[in-house]
Amino acid sequence: MNKITRLGFASLLSSCFAGLALPASAQDAIPLIDSYTVDQRYYRNIESHPEIEWPTLTFAPGQTISFDRLYKEEDGRKLHVDVFAPSEEVRNGRAVILVHGGAWRSGNKSHMFLLANLLAQRGYTVFTPEYRLSAEAPYPTGLVDLNDLIVWVRENAETFGYDAEAVAIAGGSSGGHMAALLGFSSGEPVFKSDPDDVTRVAAVIDMDGVLDFRTELALSYENRAGANSGVGLWVGGAYETATDLWVEASPVAHLAENAPPTLIISSGNPRFTEGHLAVEDWLTARDTPYEFYSYEELFHTFWLFEPYASEVANRIDGFLEQVASDTTPDQ
Repeated sequence: MNKITRLGFASLLSSCFAGLALPASAQDAIPLIDSYTVDQRYYRNIESHPEIEWPTLTFAPGQTISFDRLYKEEDGRKLHVDVFAPSEEVRNGRAVILVHGGAWRSGNKSHMFLLANLLAQRGYTVFTPEYRLSAEAPYPTGLVDLNDLIVWVRENAETFGYDAEAVAIAGGSSGGHMAALLGFSSGEPVFKSDPDDVTRVAAVIDMDGVLDFRTELALSYENRAGANSGVGLWVGGAYETATDLWVEASPVAHLAENAPPTLIISSGNPRFTEGHLAVEDWLTARDTPYEFYSYEELFHTFWLFEPYASEVANRIDGFLEQVASDTTPDQ
């Protein structure tokens, strides 16, 4: 009997299946742009900031993490969210959505795990979603995805144990920009799958996310590469050729009477929170809670690492506690 060698058998299989078209799905076609990673940020900053620590999660008794919960499916593309739930002993009935950054083009939900875990230990139910990035789908697809997530999070409030009216949205870098954009535009049909969707949030937390693309400072950075900039690749053109979209994508352009309480945390580099003074003027004129905190020349993406992640978690917790006390009716 002739023996078929392992290599020969592999060749035989290859020949048998050559030309056989396997069904492709939307999941198979997701492009990977791996230009923004935790290790990249760690090694970029460890020399100048030796105090930072590699992100490591430790858990308190009773905490749970539910990975890859399906929150949306469209044309075969499935979108997932991880749920960091607090123990019953510390549960406070509030929730936070954490949107990862990456210049609207890269990054993933795992980047927010450290901060999510810290907030869960402070009593919050925390959601870390994936959403479609610019390499996969153009503006405003990712925003629509995140608004659909807000609807899903509100609808599942009873299941996960929080008040649907006590859901805040937060993010870092481009994720912070998107959090502010969604929070400020929640009263408009823009960025929604259904104009009647309720996407109201209790608060916005923006960590180093640009708030106004139209200013001289913002344009000097965000439009430096024109159509090849992060914003340009997202909206489909440089500021000069896609001005209306750059304006529409500016959170300050959507400030309204019902704009939510807002906390802005800055690395100290003004380019990343350009527009915050306009937000401050708008909100304080309406007695809406607002807080701006700035480090002094800290590196961008500080929230990825200790000791800053714990500091950020404490600031978010303190701000949301104040918002909750301001909105609780007197007994």
